[in-house]
Amino acid sequence: MIQFYSRLMATFSNMVFTIFSVISLLLQLACLANAQLSPNFYATTCPNLRGIVRVAMRQAVDRELRIGASILRLFFHDCFVNGCDASILLDDTPTFTGEKNALPNRNSARGFEVIDTIKTRVEAACGSTVSCADILAIAARDGVVLLGGPTWEVPLGRRDATTASQAAANTQIPSPFANLSALVSGFAAKGLTARDMTALSGGHTIGFARCATFRSHIYNDTNIDPDFAARRRAACPALAGGSGDNSLAPLDIQTPNRFGNDYYVNLVSRRGLLHSDQELFNGGSQDALVRAYGRNGDAFNRDFADAMVKMGNISPLTGINGQIRKNCRVVN
Repeated sequence: MIQFYSRLMATFSNMVFTIFSVISLLLQLACLANAQLSPNFYATTCPNLRGIVRVAMRQAVDRELRIGASILRLFFHDCFVNGCDASILLDDTPTFTGEKNALPNRNSARGFEVIDTIKTRVEAACGSTVSCADILAIAARDGVVLLGGPTWEVPLGRRDATTASQAAANTQIPSPFANLSALVSGFAAKGLTARDMTALSGGHTIGFARCATFRSHIYNDTNIDPDFAARRRAACPALAGGSGDNSLAPLDIQTPNRFGNDYYVNLVSRRGLLHSDQELFNGGSQDALVRAYGRNGDAFNRDFADAMVKMGNISPLTGINGQIRKNCRVVN
C-alpha cells in the first residue's frame, strides 16, 4: 500500500511538473509574440548593424542627395500599409502581387537598390538576424541625419511580412489630393495625432514630387501664390497623360536637399507644392502649429523625431510572427 501511494504521488508530481512546464512554455511564446521593440535589440547578435547602415547610406547620399528623401518616403509608405513590416520591398511575381505598383508607389517609390546593398552587407556580417523592416527604419533615420536633420533612437526588433496588400496601399497611404479632414482621420487611423501628422509632413522639406501629383493644385486651387504657381506650370503641362506627368519639382522650393523648417515657411507664403501640403495652412486647425514650426526649427525637429518613433511603432511584427528575409525582395 505504501509503495502504491508513493508511485501515485510520484506520478502526480510528474504531472504537475509537466503542466507547469507547458504553462511556462506558453507564457514564453506569448511574450515572444508580443515582444516590445528596443534600440538594443541587436546589441549582441549584430553589434555593428548601425555602422553598416550608416556607411552604406552615406555612400548612397554622396552619390545622390535625393536618395535620403526617397528612403524616408519608402519607410512612410511601408508603415502606413499594415504596419512597418517591409511589405513595400516585396517584388511582384506571377503568383504574388506586392505594393510597388500601387498608385501611390508606381513610378515614384525608389531606393530599393540601396536597401538591397545594405541587406547584403548586413547578411555578410550577421546572417539571418536583422529584418529588412529594421534596416529600412534605420536607413530612413540616417538619410534624414545625413541631410542635416535630427536624430533619434530607432526601436528595433521588427520582423518581415510574408504578405503584402496593393489594395491597402491604394487606400491607406495619404493622398496628395486629400483635404485636411481626410489627412487628420487617415493619420488617426494609424494612432497618430494631428500634431504628429503636421510634423511628419515636414519630411517634405526634402525630395521631389511628380507633376501628376501637384498639377491640380497649381492649375485649379486658389490658395496658392500666383508667381509660385506660374513657375511650377512652366514644367508641368495642364494636360495629363503625357511625358510631363513625370516632370519633377522640389517639395521645398528653398532647400530640397537640406532638412530644415523652410517647408513651413513656404506654407505660410502659400507655396506648398501639393494640395495636401497647403491644406495644413489654409485657415484650419493646423495653422498655428505650421507658423510655430516655421519660426522654431528646433521645435519642429523634436516633434518630427518623436513622430517618427511613433510611426515606426505602427503594428510591427515581432517575436515569432513574420520572418527574417534573406532577400528583402522575396519571401524566404
